[in-house]
Amino acid sequence: MASFFLSRVSRRFNKSSLRPSRSLCLSIFNPSLFTQSSACLNSRLNPSLLNPPQSPFKQSHPKILYFQFCEKFRLHPNFHFVACISTSSSSEGRGSEENKNLSDISWIDLYLPRQVQPYARLARLDKPIGTWLLLWPCMWSITLASAPGNLPDFKMLALFGCGALLLRGAGCTINDLLDRDIDTKVERTKVRPIASGLLTPFQGLGFLGFQLLLGLGILLQLNNYSRLLGASSLLLVFTYPLMKRLTFWPQAYLGLTFNWGALLGWAAVKGSLDPAIVLPLYASGVFWTLVYDTIYAHQDKEDDLKVGVKSTALRFGGLTKEWITGFGIACIGNLALSGVNADIGWPYYAFLATASGQLAWQIWTVDLSSRSDCNKKFVSNKWFGAIIFGGILAGRLSS
Repeated sequence: MASFFLSRVSRRFNKSSLRPSRSLCLSIFNPSLFTQSSACLNSRLNPSLLNPPQSPFKQSHPKILYFQFCEKFRLHPNFHFVACISTSSSSEGRGSEENKNLSDISWIDLYLPRQVQPYARLARLDKPIGTWLLLWPCMWSITLASAPGNLPDFKMLALFGCGALLLRGAGCTINDLLDRDIDTKVERTKVRPIASGLLTPFQGLGFLGFQLLLGLGILLQLNNYSRLLGASSLLLVFTYPLMKRLTFWPQAYLGLTFNWGALLGWAAVKGSLDPAIVLPLYASGVFWTLVYDTIYAHQDKEDDLKVGVKSTALRFGGLTKEWITGFGIACIGNLALSGVNADIGWPYYAFLATASGQLAWQIWTVDLSSRSDCNKKFVSNKWFGAIIFGGILAGRLSS
């Protein structure tokens, strides 16, 4: 049936200069167009394709139908041809809406089995920025702990990379389990797997246990001091989702959680902590998190007000830029102090000046009333982390 449908689409492209079949092709990618054009497709497709059996959770979200429809065609040899044609001639009025829907498609939809897709989305595998933000403080610390003139331990960097991926996924799973009632009321989060009913809370708990088990395997590769230090971070991980209900400073608590790797990375290399070096490094990460996550929180401030949760975006209001400017200065100051105490080479400070410019660009240019611009500035923090890492590497090699 899929082959018949795609062959008919190809013939109609040749006969009608792309006009009639264009909407059919777009419907493959656009859930709203898919539902609108279902009437005209019923005569050509098996009705069960467009009306799959309801799940036990009685969900009928358009995205669910859309993912199932994509799955039917994604492996067909003509799929990529149709996808290309469908976006080639768009009217100006509909172009932005179509591009927005196309941007929702990720590698998860195209390459993973349908049964696995909700779990991959639960772990945010299609949004790696969180993993980068968790990993950079670990890499800063590991590189800073390396011997002068030597490269960092690549095995340690790889272990922490895998650990960051797993712990970030576990944290997202915990967050979605605890916030499932809130997520249904927030525009950005209502399609998350547990909130939308694609996964049950029990399935989420099972997946959480699987991630934590893999994370334990990585933790056991470290020394005993690091094992205890790493295990203690779970208290922060499990309690962070509750903070938005209790305080206007959940972003500060996230900073304590997300930057634990600044302590753990040093301990994994040295077997102990040097407070003069790692505490300023840890503090710099906390202040950095207050900058980027306050910007991120401005995306949801209207929804947060409706559902009654708190954030620094709501706490600071119109003074947000003044507050995050102060946090940015504190971040750079603590990074400089950590470098001085570690006796790192001069290239580090040149990179630090560059990172300061990147952070200043975020703060000065962000449009806090624009969700898209807030997200753009938030995602750009992976480059801030990379610049600091490059500076520590260059400074350590030259010291």
